[in-house]
Amino acid sequence: MRNYLKQCLNTMDIEITDKQLDNFMKYNELLLDWNTKINLTAITEPEEVVKKHFCDSLACLSFIKNGATVCDVGTGAGFPGIPMLIARPDLDITLMDSTNKRLNVIRDILDKIGLSANVVHSRAEEAGKSKEFREKYDFSTARAVSNLRDLTEYCLPFVKVGGAFVSMKGAKAEEEIEEAAKAIRTLGGAVEAKKVFELEDSGERMIITIKKVSPTPPKFPRPSAKIAKNPLR
Repeated sequence: MRNYLKQCLNTMDIEITDKQLDNFMKYNELLLDWNTKINLTAITEPEEVVKKHFCDSLACLSFIKNGATVCDVGTGAGFPGIPMLIARPDLDITLMDSTNKRLNVIRDILDKIGLSANVVHSRAEEAGKSKEFREKYDFSTARAVSNLRDLTEYCLPFVKVGGAFVSMKGAKAEEEIEEAAKAIRTLGGAVEAKKVFELEDSGERMIITIKKVSPTPPKFPRPSAKIAKNPLR
């Protein structure tokens, strides 16, 4: 498992220390232990966690500049935020989720690994309207099942003009980009880059960066019910 992670990191040109590798192994152990008490992930084989959670999460690091502020929206069990923080402790990461049970797990994992992050209990559409979080970050990230159109409305409001929303998507991402075109423009964004890669035995993945080119209009993000009922299209 440790060697598999090292190989994965080598293919992505990510160099880490033995201590950082230890932290990944500890994260794996803690995640699977907590998963017996609260549903965090359907992936329960340690090597599958390394491949489908850790390696997948780390694929977006090449888009994140040194010392950046990052808001991981809907972090869940800490993906991609915690793997990014382990590999790049220079990052100032906020882990945001609407479920406090998950955040309690994250607090425990961070404490036991010895890492520091901002842990925020909030719905994205509420935090995105708050002066404390709106347009305060260099980057936002999301590794979620929602379509890119809706994710952009949730995530782009957190980003400063000049920053970017980094979205982690699957094989149908090109279709999602087309469907999200109007929403991206309306919310002050523009597709900047796309990176396609193969995750072993898991098919094609794509990292999409949406650059923040102008401020998001004040009425966005809307409440989740309105986003679902009247998507930007």
